[in-house]
Amino acid sequence: MTSTVSPECRDDERAVARLQELVRIPTISRHPDGPGPRRDPEPFERFIDALPSLYPRVHERLTRERIGEAALLYRWAGSDPAGASTPTVLMAHYDVVPATDEGWEHPPFAGVITETGPDGDEPVLWGRGTIDDKGCAAAILEAVERLLAAGITPRHDVLVSLGDDEEVTGRGARAIVNTLRERGIRPSLVLDEGGAIVSGAFPGVDEPYAVVGVTEKGITTLRLTVDQQGGHAASPPPFSAPERLARAILRLNARPARARLDATTRLMIRTLGERARPPLRFVFRRVGLFAPLLLRVFLRTSPETRALVRTTRAVTELRAGHAANALAESAEATVNVRIAPGTSVAEAVSEVTAAIADPLVAVEVLEPSEPSPVSPASGEGWEAIVQAVRDVHPGLAVAPYVMMQASDSRWFTAISDHVYRFAPFRMTAAERACLHAKNERIRVSAFLEGVRVYEALLRRR
Repeated sequence: MTSTVSPECRDDERAVARLQELVRIPTISRHPDGPGPRRDPEPFERFIDALPSLYPRVHERLTRERIGEAALLYRWAGSDPAGASTPTVLMAHYDVVPATDEGWEHPPFAGVITETGPDGDEPVLWGRGTIDDKGCAAAILEAVERLLAAGITPRHDVLVSLGDDEEVTGRGARAIVNTLRERGIRPSLVLDEGGAIVSGAFPGVDEPYAVVGVTEKGITTLRLTVDQQGGHAASPPPFSAPERLARAILRLNARPARARLDATTRLMIRTLGERARPPLRFVFRRVGLFAPLLLRVFLRTSPETRALVRTTRAVTELRAGHAANALAESAEATVNVRIAPGTSVAEAVSEVTAAIADPLVAVEVLEPSEPSPVSPASGEGWEAIVQAVRDVHPGLAVAPYVMMQASDSRWFTAISDHVYRFAPFRMTAAERACLHAKNERIRVSAFLEGVRVYEALLRRR
């Protein structure tokens, strides 16, 4: 009997099955300062060992290097030897943040597919890493696998960079960058995770649109510490260490960083403003004139739009005390700071110190990282991304934006002026909210569309 399933459908089914298999491998990264070991190496070895059988053509035709502890670098040689020093780099990472079964509709490492999901009546693949970031890793490898099957060779070299510790330190990506620098390689285009195809996040724009990160915020950890005399809880001072720390946190919350519209956000507003409803379209087209009004709109619309226009601070950890009836001699808080373009770590720390206004609260700066340089939202690399998106999603608006999270791509800015952040998947607000949270998932159709965007991009390189 002749099968009625088309070859394309069979390829899609296999692609989804491969992603399922990768999601089922718990490549969990834990912060080195946290409790317990940084990670179990066994799942990482299992992941690396699984790739050749899942993507056989990739591993027959491309060279693969293991760099650092477990980062992977693939090279697809182009037809023009002169393009070896200016390759296209497609990036992803295969480590994930921790997850337990508690609170998940489906276990995070089971790779379950349901026929429908919370975001519509279409199949959904559930699991940690489906979006962040095994989805991109699998889609990139799938695209290369399909192009190899079609007999296509890129003009310039293509490198696939798979980081193994993006969620904690990014040492794998940094080691890859150092390797490429030593070899005199300066990529003409770097594409990592970041933006997506979204809707409803930008005020006044009802249709879907793609946002591509041309820069990303800096990231810095601050440790707030209060040390003072302890004693019996029966005779407390006016301000114990935890109370003084709590007051500092409330002061910090009451004095957010100054809001501003940087050049990238202004360009995003103008670009998406062309698709906005009147009268917002009139306002967005004249962002320079209406900047004060637009700042107020963005500050009131959502956490996402607020984060676009200022440095953000989030208190993520609290520690104090050792007994229920003893005064704490020390209290600590960890503050995660995302630093807006056009500002600096020094400015962010100065604002925090001024907001707290208490010399007894020590502010320690840990792991400072400045905002990334801004890549151009024009030119050959940018247009290749835009056209690849529109090959799969005709007529879709594509706008630059400031990525609020940190990614491995920030290390590549040392060797390339064209670094972009975009995961080519459709994502609802609910799906985006599941990043680093329970019930992470991706619609099967969105994943397959992402494969096709990567294919379209590689056909242009």
